[in-house]
Amino acid sequence: MPVQLAQLIKFAVVGVINTGTFYALYLALHSWLPYYPAFVIAFLISMVGSFFLNTYVTYRTRPTWRKFLLFPLTNLTNFVVTSVGVFVLVEWFGVNERIAPLAAAMAAIPVTFLLSRRILTHRDAAEVPHQRDHSDGLVPGPDPVR
Repeated sequence: MPVQLAQLIKFAVVGVINTGTFYALYLALHSWLPYYPAFVIAFLISMVGSFFLNTYVTYRTRPTWRKFLLFPLTNLTNFVVTSVGVFVLVEWFGVNERIAPLAAAMAAIPVTFLLSRRILTHRDAAEVPHQRDHSDGLVPGPDPVR
């Protein structure tokens, strides 16, 4: 299976887990906060989880402070699309506040994959290039396909 296809499948699985975590946090927070603050807090917490899951599971690269600090920038587009989407869906179209975050998140999935892949597979100065390993063929490192 090509590396990019495997990454896309893993990204989708991580995305389902992350979306479930986000949605559970959103519902819990929304029980005592208005919908938008609940959305923002749940989004930020789930983004940290997404960083580690995508680092270790999807792209099999090691987390670094640089990547951790850049990862939110890659999700900035995701945040803008979903934030505007939630607001527009709730305020303009009267979509239920519990459903709007899920609908808005769907529009941001392709962009988030491309941006997170770019950041998390970027070669750090301290990283070594891909090397063969006995377990699955690759040791974490930058993706040679650009």
